[in-house]
Amino acid sequence: MQTEPASFDPAQYINTAAPGRDCGSCTLCCKVYEVPSLGKPADKWCTHCAPGRGCGIWQTRPDHCRAFFCMWMTDARLPAEWKPDKAKFVLTFDPASRYLMVQVDPGAPKAWRQEPYYSQLKTWSKAFLTEERLVIVFNNKHGTAVLPNGDVELGVLGPEDRIRLDLKMTPTGPVYNIVKFKVS
Repeated sequence: MQTEPASFDPAQYINTAAPGRDCGSCTLCCKVYEVPSLGKPADKWCTHCAPGRGCGIWQTRPDHCRAFFCMWMTDARLPAEWKPDKAKFVLTFDPASRYLMVQVDPGAPKAWRQEPYYSQLKTWSKAFLTEERLVIVFNNKHGTAVLPNGDVELGVLGPEDRIRLDLKMTPTGPVYNIVKFKVS
């Protein structure tokens, strides 16, 4: 899995809003993600964003931004409290690994550990393990894997880093281990 948590190609994600969903006053994606074509770093407000109001260059915004829809926008099953401006994080799926990525607002780094979020992330983690998928929370480029029996700190993850999930069967049941490694 290529891991660049705060930089990605949104065209690789689902890019159709669910019926009845719109960004409204939510602009958190304009803060947490890098936008290379604008020279915008991750975890800083885009200079074209009016937080809580929207994009100042909406009509001419980069393709990178045009193609992006967070999971709250694409999955009508997620309730209102999962909208990024309320939850303080943005959910997406990595198309290659199918990992659930949780990009946290640096102004609320522990928001994902609050309820109802944390228990749901744990529930998803348990369900995803059967498919060797993970839930990864990012505070900027620092990753944490959420597992049903505990969280695993992954440290800073760069473009050369990969994550592998290893399963070991024991007499008491499966034990999962996450291995972080580099590719050249």
